[in-house]
Amino acid sequence: MTKLFCITCPVGCRLTVTTQDGNITVAGNECKRGDAFARHELTHPTRSFSTTVRTVFAHMPALPVRSDGEIPKDKVQEAVRALGRVVIDRPLRCGDTVAENICNCGVRVIATGDVDDAS
Repeated sequence: MTKLFCITCPVGCRLTVTTQDGNITVAGNECKRGDAFARHELTHPTRSFSTTVRTVFAHMPALPVRSDGEIPKDKVQEAVRALGRVVIDRPLRCGDTVAENICNCGVRVIATGDVDDAS
């Protein structure tokens, strides 16, 4: 038995998920989205993430970034480690791509702020 809080809507249902003989049973959800959330969380959990990457600009040594989609939960730390090796050396605008296909998950990492070469 697994206990989860559904995060698909503001209600935040407390879910109880049971797996027996390959069958998943979800209880506590007030809507179908809770059932789908719980099944997905148990079988293929994914997460979006945000972090910072270094820049060469003294006035902005770190640039905030985020994934533009979700990646498998077990790949998040690998993605953050990979971004730890990135150094931005050119001006970027919010929404510009910082990394393509992070960890071969088909997800981009994008800037969430602007950085320019102004001193």
